[in-house]
Amino acid sequence: MASHTFTLNGEQITVEAEDDVRLLWVLRDLLGVTGPKYGCGLGVCQACTSHINGKAFNPCSVPVSKISEDDEITTIEGLPGTVGKELHPMQEAWLDLDVAQCGYCQPGQIMAAVAKVRQAADVGREIDDADLDEIRNICRCGTYTRIREAIKAGAKNM
Repeated sequence: MASHTFTLNGEQITVEAEDDVRLLWVLRDLLGVTGPKYGCGLGVCQACTSHINGKAFNPCSVPVSKISEDDEITTIEGLPGTVGKELHPMQEAWLDLDVAQCGYCQPGQIMAAVAKVRQAADVGREIDDADLDEIRNICRCGTYTRIREAIKAGAKNM
């Protein structure tokens, strides 16, 4: 078994796992990080969306061997990087607008939303409907209208 070292939610960790094990299983089964959810295992539903070096990605589709020591993985558990607050502004918007029904997809939805808002900000603009159309996370309950409203509300406070 190989050793894999990377930063997870701000802390450098080393884990023993076979090279072909998907990062999602390393996170959930070996490290006990259960925010990223297993939905399809193919990167289609995007329930596992997390960040790698600040960009959204799906750990269900990435073998742990593809993660380098310099990579920083952030899951929903590591998102509230705001001083003096327990929740990230996007999480607060989700609660304020009562987005979740079953809640299964919500960690991935929030992580995708934060990455998309940051992507727009990096080029000096606010998020718009075209950006929201690029988010492909699946919600089985169909709360897409509330999701879009929450992304816009959360973006104002990021």
